[in-house]
Amino acid sequence: MDSSPLNTLPQDTLHQIFSRLSLRRIAAAKCVCKSLHSALSSPSFLHLLRSTQSQPLSLVALKPSHRHVTAHPTLHAFDPAANRWIKFSLSFLPFSALHPITSCDGLLYLWASSLQNPPISPALNSQKALVVCNPLTAQFKTLPQLGSAWSRHGSVLAGSLSVVLVLTELAILYYSDNGNPKTNTFEPNISTNWLKFSSNLPSKPRSPVLISDFILTLCDVGSPWRSQWAMFKTKIANNAEKKTMQWARLEKRDWGDIFDILKRPRLVKAGDDKKVYMVGGLSSSYALQSACTTILILRLDLESLKWDEAGRMPVEMYRCFMESSKFKVFGAGNRVCFSAKRVGRLAMWEEVKGDENTQWRWVDGVLGSGDGLPRGFVFEARLDAVP
Repeated sequence: MDSSPLNTLPQDTLHQIFSRLSLRRIAAAKCVCKSLHSALSSPSFLHLLRSTQSQPLSLVALKPSHRHVTAHPTLHAFDPAANRWIKFSLSFLPFSALHPITSCDGLLYLWASSLQNPPISPALNSQKALVVCNPLTAQFKTLPQLGSAWSRHGSVLAGSLSVVLVLTELAILYYSDNGNPKTNTFEPNISTNWLKFSSNLPSKPRSPVLISDFILTLCDVGSPWRSQWAMFKTKIANNAEKKTMQWARLEKRDWGDIFDILKRPRLVKAGDDKKVYMVGGLSSSYALQSACTTILILRLDLESLKWDEAGRMPVEMYRCFMESSKFKVFGAGNRVCFSAKRVGRLAMWEEVKGDENTQWRWVDGVLGSGDGLPRGFVFEARLDAVP
């Protein structure tokens, strides 16, 4: 950009020009060169944008491999509306071994280790900690200290008002900046440290989702020889006087064999708090080693507890997944993504009402594809999100 006419413009003029672009185009422009990245990341430009940009940018972000550590950490995200990949630099974070894991309300949550000696925060002293940031504004903070075992075995869920939960089979950790996830109000009596609750799940929680003020998860309640999946639900407790979060099995007689027809079912959060998706391989029979015919997406109405079919992967697309013994499912809202080893790209399903022909498509250009197994989450990029 040094030889560009844009470089001769006053900073205020440059800000006024780019402030008229959409958030999508601004994010793409920041990747052009260091000068533009610096100009479009300045506090004065971000302050100007907050008064003009209101719609979040809905993206699908990828989790980097735990083996992939770089000196220039970057969040790679796919923009379905523009059909292109966007890079968000995470170099503003003074940490090493950054691993994005989830997001909520425009904020990105990562496991991180200290890059400095002594560490920038006591929470990062010789162990990992949770960091929350906004990649668009380069603001961040470190959450209170956690034991290193939680980063290895816990599933992290994030909700509104900075509610964060870490789940294992035996316990649940709860943290909030004085927020009530159900009423979206602040409550000064809620601790800003981690609260620990015991858990009564029968096995490791699989694909847990946070919906309003409760959590849904799947557990294997079968035998060592045959899996049998069941859904469990618990209400979030934010009171230090409570010692446990009791899980209850969510079931209904007329569900029948809903958990028998899907192999390796996983939950995905839907676009509203009244529904949830369950995704898995559709078994061809009830035999123990039966093959799958496709991948099925079911939708559960959480008020009526009735299931209906939301989507079914086309046969020609499913053929690319047949040779892989393992695939990953992730997403939220109206999108579900699928990845598998040796496929080299993502399959994406979008719930588009009244237009069945656009529900399924391939996403190319996946970073680290090939024999890798990409994982990810939905990231709603926003400028007004403050850690």
